[in-house]
Amino acid sequence: MAAMACCMAAPPLPRLRVSDNHRFLVTEGGRPFFWQGDTAWELFHRLDRKDAESYLRTRAAQRFNVVQAVVLAELDGLNEPNALGDRPLEGNDPLRPVEKYFAHVDAVIGMANRLGIYVGLLPTWGDKWNKKWGVGPEVFNPTNATAYGEWLGRRYRDAGVVWILGGDRHVESDAHKAIVRAMALWLRRGDDGAHLITFHPTGGSGSSKDFHDEPWLDFNMRQNGHGAEHTGRYSQTRDDHARSPAKPVIDGEPLYEGHPLSFDAAKQGHSVAADVRPPLYWDLFEGAFGHTYGHHSVWQMWTTSRKPVNAPLMPWTEALQEPGASQMRHGRALMESRPFLTRVPAPEIIVPERIETSVPGAGRGRLVATRDVEGTYGMVYVPVGRPFTVRLDFLRGERVQAWWFDPRTGKAREAGEFRAQGERTFETPTPGERLDWVLVLDDDAAGYRAPGSPLRTH
Repeated sequence: MAAMACCMAAPPLPRLRVSDNHRFLVTEGGRPFFWQGDTAWELFHRLDRKDAESYLRTRAAQRFNVVQAVVLAELDGLNEPNALGDRPLEGNDPLRPVEKYFAHVDAVIGMANRLGIYVGLLPTWGDKWNKKWGVGPEVFNPTNATAYGEWLGRRYRDAGVVWILGGDRHVESDAHKAIVRAMALWLRRGDDGAHLITFHPTGGSGSSKDFHDEPWLDFNMRQNGHGAEHTGRYSQTRDDHARSPAKPVIDGEPLYEGHPLSFDAAKQGHSVAADVRPPLYWDLFEGAFGHTYGHHSVWQMWTTSRKPVNAPLMPWTEALQEPGASQMRHGRALMESRPFLTRVPAPEIIVPERIETSVPGAGRGRLVATRDVEGTYGMVYVPVGRPFTVRLDFLRGERVQAWWFDPRTGKAREAGEFRAQGERTFETPTPGERLDWVLVLDDDAAGYRAPGSPLRTH
């Protein structure tokens, strides 16, 4: 298995590392990195170079800086040739990679990197080591996972990638753990530790369940799944944030736009932008360092000539322009408009009502909060228009500048200035409506610009 360097023609993206407080990602120079990801699982398998470039250019224009894609793809990725007619492995043997197939992977990674996009690179989908459900076949064992991992690590050592192991399959035995561990350790040996490593789990779960204490796991990834309710899954993002040893956490697969809600389109229909915005803020305010969006047509790169998976509504080329995709950038802009590396979950800011299912709420109406540990700002995400009360004593200054930030447009409006004392009740600009807002509370002395504006640096 001769290893070739990939993507040398692309200007190198800064390497990523875990922040000193173990809660966020930063570049090698210490610059905060907000992960605005997209799920493009079938990118290498189903798109040719022209379509891949079209996809990547669109996502770059929408400010996505990570796309998550699979080398050995889920949808019969071993046996169904890619868009260029090539299969990845000779005889489905991980020790015999097909150079033409991987040259296409090289080219697409290079395109992404040139556009400022990192690739969250899954070496394989999980049914290649656990075929309890999925297409399979099961081709990995700890021995060949070691060789494949080292080969892949060497090939993409200089590329802008983050390794994502797993692939939505249960870890059911010590043998499964051994395969994942072998691939992780030898990826790291192959790339000389150049890239971060995480693990993509099954729905409603997180990498912390099986691998939190593994030294190769740099940050935790969750799959909070395809329901529109807060339920307990987003609280588990906060639980992962609170684990020891501390590691960053992100939701790598929340509810997709255009997806059958809870896999039950007949009863609940398909999700829209108003369903996929709340998970963005629920995750961020519960402690995530970034967020991954997805569209149900895009992850499978569906066209009318292909067999659909779970009833996609439109071809992937149309789905790229669905409103939820463009609205993800507003969450990123909001987070980047305030100090980034000092933010923590802050449920204590919200004063519960007598009936707590009203405030802080439940289901689609759950309010969540975050704040700066230095006391310079706090934020409350409000998915429905009802009065709520917040405590102001977390702010260090004497006066508060309040703002309403609109997650649909990214625009902010002033909500008043007052003393930073006691409690205060607010009501969103659209009372009674299922239109979400973010209340931003700034220490007036901090001199922050309107939420969503670039942060002043000194």
